[in-house]
Amino acid sequence: MTSIDPSQFRFRNAKVAAGIMERLRELDVKLRVMHVCGTHQDTLVRHGLQDMLSSSGVEIRQGPGCPVCVTTPREIEEILTLARSGKRIAAFGDMMNVPGPSGSLSEAQAKGADVKIVFGIDDAVKLAAKDGKETVFMGVGFETTAPGTAVALRSRPPRNFSVLCCHRTVPPALKALVEMGEVKLDGLIEPGHVSTIIGLRPYDFLSKDYHMPQVIAGFEPLDLLMAVYMLAKQKKEGRAEVENEYARAVKPEGNVLAIEAMNAVFEQCDVEWRGFPTIPGSGLRLRPGFGANDARKKFASELDVLKGKKFGEPKGCLCGEVLRGIRDPEKCPLFGKKCRPDNPIGPCMVSSEGSCNILYKYGKS
Repeated sequence: MTSIDPSQFRFRNAKVAAGIMERLRELDVKLRVMHVCGTHQDTLVRHGLQDMLSSSGVEIRQGPGCPVCVTTPREIEEILTLARSGKRIAAFGDMMNVPGPSGSLSEAQAKGADVKIVFGIDDAVKLAAKDGKETVFMGVGFETTAPGTAVALRSRPPRNFSVLCCHRTVPPALKALVEMGEVKLDGLIEPGHVSTIIGLRPYDFLSKDYHMPQVIAGFEPLDLLMAVYMLAKQKKEGRAEVENEYARAVKPEGNVLAIEAMNAVFEQCDVEWRGFPTIPGSGLRLRPGFGANDARKKFASELDVLKGKKFGEPKGCLCGEVLRGIRDPEKCPLFGKKCRPDNPIGPCMVSSEGSCNILYKYGKS
């Protein structure tokens, strides 16, 4: 077996990377794994790791790791409805150009709606406190951003501030993926950011009940290469455990204070994800005690126009299949043609964590 040439790695610690790849090849294991993190996808594509790992018998699929991408058309339509009714909307920049059934936040802004880009919920609270105008923050994201929403709501924000809660949790989605069985997987690379909050234990059931090897990984190229090697070693040895490659940031118990804040503010609920049916227990909604800051309750009359309506995917968009790991972005007939970052058809081309955007950005089309 020929040795790996470190010069093919275009990042620091090339010799270490070559050593990991040689060890991986020595295991001689065919492996199909999935990650659920947009930052992992960026690292894989930007540094050419996917092609390199593929030549060693490793296939990596991206799952629903982009929070903007999994936000449903109905939720987009909810925030657009509130924007058009005169509410000030505060949202992350990635949400601005996501196409909804009747447009996008950018388009609503261009037509006069009061839509502000914020870096976090604290910015939205400051906007509300400044002038007393009804302000709605679109709370999007997994366990990484949900604690921020929880802390802000526990800090008694102004009465004119509310949240359209679109937060979701990762472990129930992983269970759904495994049980759907559309992609046969040999292991999971778990997201580092989410895991810094929830720790290791919430993943245990996947290894125990489904014999699924798992490794929590950081975001540098070496992190991902090492995670793949650790999964290959588990498969070779017939093990199924939750291992922590990202031990420099992830503690077994996670962030106890963040978890406590989330538990105080949110309760689990069943919710749809883009490309998925309803996933039990995967959503976070505000507890009754925070009803005054719950946009869906506070503005129920405005949102009533959406009751009973069904919202599907944009015509021709395969973002839902990409999020389930059963379709590669370049296999979509719209990719790079009708669907581009300057003219996105679906959210996977909008968000910096979306597979389509990442592939297009690094010229892999």
